[in-house]
Amino acid sequence: MRYDKLEYFASQPRLNRFLAACNGSKAKAQKLYRINLRVAQSFYPLLNLFEIFLRNSINYHVSAHFANPNWIMTEKTGFMNSPTLRQSKFFLKTTVQKAENKIASRGIVTSGKVIAEMMFGFWTSLFEPHHYRLIGGVVIHCFANKPANVNRSNIATSLTKIREFRNRVYHNEPVCFNGSVISFQEAIDIKIELYTLFGWIDADLTDYVSYFDSIDEKIAQAQNL
Repeated sequence: MRYDKLEYFASQPRLNRFLAACNGSKAKAQKLYRINLRVAQSFYPLLNLFEIFLRNSINYHVSAHFANPNWIMTEKTGFMNSPTLRQSKFFLKTTVQKAENKIASRGIVTSGKVIAEMMFGFWTSLFEPHHYRLIGGVVIHCFANKPANVNRSNIATSLTKIREFRNRVYHNEPVCFNGSVISFQEAIDIKIELYTLFGWIDADLTDYVSYFDSIDEKIAQAQNL
């Protein structure tokens, strides 16, 4: 595709950053744009599996904590309704209610459907202090293999980095820059964070997800710019 046509459909402001990083070379800018998309694409399996594995692990532990497999629905009037969450505008409760309303418009509401409907930010927010305290910190047990010196704050920081990177990938934002300089270092760091957390959840998960991992191969393409 000609650069001007790509610019027309992808938008000039989006491509200008690639063009500037490539010193005005349209050929290199277009190649970098393709590489960026391929690197972002290569993260989909790991990000998707991490979200699923974390979500289900959290659900197992919180279900056991409340001795209730339907906690995500019943706790709207429980810990999710705590006055201490007023400042957060009852984020958890509101998110669950919106999901229930959406599901109800299509059919029967079940806890399984609500769990599947929850966005990644719902699960990571359970590691924030105001939610963490209300569930007795039970979600830390999702990371059974973590080192003894790793605490809630460390986990929350890692999850925030992964969530923010995930959002950029899912919203087609560049992952190939450090400021105005071409760099995939953040992507490399996020891959390390993902593998670390996979291993802390269960050692077998790192081997499993590696089968779907082509991240390094896609990043290596940038060396030929």
